[in-house]
Amino acid sequence: MSPHPVGANDELVLAVNSGSSSLKFGFYRHPRGDCNPVLLLSGGASGIGHPNGRLQIKDAGGATQLDEAYRLDSQGHALKEILGVMDRFGHRRPKAIGHRVVHGGPHLREHQLITAALLDKLRAATQFAPIHIPAALALIRDTEKLLPGAKQYACFDTAFHRTMPESARHFPLPQRLYDLGIERYGFHGLSYESVVVRLEKPVPERIVCAHLGAGASLVALRHGQSIDTSMGMTPVGGIPMATRSGDFDPGVVLFLMRTEQLSADQLESLLNRDSGLGALSGGQSDMRLLEECAANGDEKARLAITVFTHAVRKWIGAYAAELGGLDLLIFTGGIGEHSAAIRDWACDGLEFLGITSGDPAQCPKVRVMTSEEELQIARITCRLSS
Repeated sequence: MSPHPVGANDELVLAVNSGSSSLKFGFYRHPRGDCNPVLLLSGGASGIGHPNGRLQIKDAGGATQLDEAYRLDSQGHALKEILGVMDRFGHRRPKAIGHRVVHGGPHLREHQLITAALLDKLRAATQFAPIHIPAALALIRDTEKLLPGAKQYACFDTAFHRTMPESARHFPLPQRLYDLGIERYGFHGLSYESVVVRLEKPVPERIVCAHLGAGASLVALRHGQSIDTSMGMTPVGGIPMATRSGDFDPGVVLFLMRTEQLSADQLESLLNRDSGLGALSGGQSDMRLLEECAANGDEKARLAITVFTHAVRKWIGAYAAELGGLDLLIFTGGIGEHSAAIRDWACDGLEFLGITSGDPAQCPKVRVMTSEEELQIARITCRLSS
């Protein structure tokens, strides 16, 4: 493949978006002083840590340039292979790398350059996201080895929600716990940022945005700024997700500790990996397959879908009340973008808000927008590195 033309004065930016067993990326160029990155390559590695790993890369036009089986031991290994492919395509190495960091704890709420001091604060915040933060730290360390001299930037999912008022951030717990950082942070911020930046100006005053995927949340936006969101101190809270529980009576945790003698690690596994749609359906957490099963008469699959869409509808109504009405309802994320049935079921009963369908062609108050997390990471990285 001949390399995409890159000017001598163009900066090259790599945006990386790490998951538990995946690594998505976007490789961009931007003319010096211009914060509108232009896509060169995108793709990602899946099945990291499993024998059936895969690396897929597409060019700016969406044409597949690589789709091969790889055994990938870690996200750092995946990044090494991605950089190797870039070399084969004739691209220069990037000088700026933006990382999606899910949680920065109470002291890291702004996108910023990664320094030794930032890494110390991130390590100290590990207990706020024990699944995500160690992986982020390992990838940052591996990136430094693979791209010595390049500047790295942390793009925090929590940063978007720093505009929430104190009343939305506080849990009804003693002040000493709030002082320890126990509060509502909110997540999917990079996805929400990528949506808001593309809205026509002026941005409608009262918006609810639903990011529906394996991880799912909703946000209430006033003039494009977050004023409340469904996820809390961690990404486990809010609506039910593929394998995460979402909100429920906290007394259940106490009950399980007393009757089942579950440890903190066992509870974490239960709430993060063994709950949600998978638990309700009897093992299936993929919404596409759940829809197929429900259509074929599977009552457990139907229950999982009903619980999920009921929760989405309930949060939409709650945020419309908080906003004093609703001007626009946005769906994004894999489920939100691709499942017309889920959008319709979630919107059923919202006629009092002027929502008559989950189909934008039938209801002008509804919009479906692609989540562009990697592009948003690139935008932020371009701005910070300029």
